[in-house]
Amino acid sequence: MQYTIKLFAGLAERIGQTEITLNITSATDGDSGSCTVADLKAALTSQYPEAAQAIAHSFAAVNQEYASVDNNIKPEDEIALIPPVSGGSGANQNSAQTEDGLFVITSLALSAEEVVAKVSDNNHGATIAFIGTTREMTGDMQTTYLEYEAYVPMALSELQKIGQHIAKQWRGSRCAISHRIGAVGIAETSVIIAVSSAHRNDAYEASRFAIERLKETVPIWKKEMWADGSEWKGVQTGPWNPVQPKS
Repeated sequence: MQYTIKLFAGLAERIGQTEITLNITSATDGDSGSCTVADLKAALTSQYPEAAQAIAHSFAAVNQEYASVDNNIKPEDEIALIPPVSGGSGANQNSAQTEDGLFVITSLALSAEEVVAKVSDNNHGATIAFIGTTREMTGDMQTTYLEYEAYVPMALSELQKIGQHIAKQWRGSRCAISHRIGAVGIAETSVIIAVSSAHRNDAYEASRFAIERLKETVPIWKKEMWADGSEWKGVQTGPWNPVQPKS
């Protein structure tokens, strides 16, 4: 059976393609017309042994939902391998957003005022905006700009889940998130998270939760560009499990 897999960030660079098609036959293939995520990763590793470590550390997404290694997948499924996330270049599209407009992925400049306005509520006494910008110096390394890449439809879905969790955990709180993709220069804004709540403590806690969960589960990748090289950044140390995030 033929399976098409979307690839991103460092994994796509290592393999040299952003989408590949594999012929896979496994113990679970045949009459059922499916294989497991483990079968798919094994076949990919066999074909691209130089990318074995990156493949091993990646999670599969099936129809824009994270999947375990024993999940069955079918050729007609939308399949992606998600390397450790951080937040490159699907930046040719201008923007995409959820139906309610609260969550946005865009290559355009971000406006804090616009994002904050989305969470405005006459019954809320606190509104917090977290604004992430490109830092020039990290230790002795001088960044010239950052490059962001996203698996856009799944990224929007994961951002929406963050908003839904906040509304439930901090009852009635409202969240909006906008994230840049493409090149983001020094001191430019890459992400804005706005949260409004009835009380300030809820707003502080929900805002911190949002940025930490975003870094753990949302398929957005960051590449640091230097004068003499570049490097993908993400959750590279320790176990990475977007299905069971720490935050």
